[in-house]
Amino acid sequence: MNKAKTYKSEALAAIHETVSDMLDAGVIDKQTMRHFDESCLTPVHGFTGEEIRALREREEVSQTVFAHYLNVTMDSVSQWERGQKKPAGASLKLLSLVERKGLAAIA
Repeated sequence: MNKAKTYKSEALAAIHETVSDMLDAGVIDKQTMRHFDESCLTPVHGFTGEEIRALREREEVSQTVFAHYLNVTMDSVSQWERGQKKPAGASLKLLSLVERKGLAAIA
């Protein structure tokens, strides 16, 4: 199963696809491919509870609305903001996108 990739731009998506094909053909090595991954894919980092709350407040939405956009429960958002749990996987990627482009990017 392939993970859906989120690119910084359409141009970088096209470049990344070409380089991926070059890797499959044996023209470049895995180290070069990792460099292109770092350059082309949207970066993801961990978020503290304070960062998640600030992000939600910046977007001027309630925990319930924020949870709806992230496709998680309101309890999850609450636990993240209190530092009881940390977001992972798709939620982490969506938070990174909201941080960079705003909530409208995932609406």
